[in-house]
Amino acid sequence: MRLQDKVAIVTGAGQGIGRATALTFAREGAKVVVADINDQTIQSVAEEITSSGGQALPVQLNVASSESVDAMIKATMDWGSRLDVLVNNAGITKDARLQKMSEDQWDAVINVNLKGVWLCGKAAATIMAEQGSGSIANASSITGLYGNFGQSNYAATKGGVIAMTLTWAIELGPKGVRVNAIAPGFTMTPMLETVPEKVLDDIRGKTPLRRLGTPEDIANAYLFLASDESSFITGQVISVSGGILRL
Repeated sequence: MRLQDKVAIVTGAGQGIGRATALTFAREGAKVVVADINDQTIQSVAEEITSSGGQALPVQLNVASSESVDAMIKATMDWGSRLDVLVNNAGITKDARLQKMSEDQWDAVINVNLKGVWLCGKAAATIMAEQGSGSIANASSITGLYGNFGQSNYAATKGGVIAMTLTWAIELGPKGVRVNAIAPGFTMTPMLETVPEKVLDDIRGKTPLRRLGTPEDIANAYLFLASDESSFITGQVISVSGGILRL
């Protein structure tokens, strides 16, 4: 198995891409810390893993709180004694046009999608640097590459994640820690449930592969970055988007 005996944290693991990633990692032999702000969903995902013979630790997490992140890292180390992989997947949207976006909408998305990635990355990097090994995979988005209507806050965070990823790769590479980012395209997760089907059809039409992504498509990319197969890859942004080049 590709992640045998590795200890991995997946944030935002209660649903969507995070859930698929946690299940994929467990199936490949990892001990998975299932972290999310929603306690019910993490319990469900952890039970799904353990009932299939895997190992999982559910941890309620607010990524925007340094105290909560520190508590998660402590629980991880108490449980697994090391940390090999961090998938910084947790994220939210609060969309509005520039002129109509409130300060609260801006702050909420920045706190989760950018500050949260920084807090989790900082905490994980400390452990990994001491070990002399580790892989951090950050969730960006094609919105961070191309922008998107009504998503000033979300696009800013996802562009910021790319900038942090490149910086961390430079800083942590000499310590044996790899840092990369995944930029998903439009993926069928709860975030898209409110998008009209007409809009989704338009997106499919702009996508060379003529379909939306699945959570498993993204999870498989995270699996590659978490595994030793990507041992010479760092500072990269991998677009998993079906080839879409504009929004």
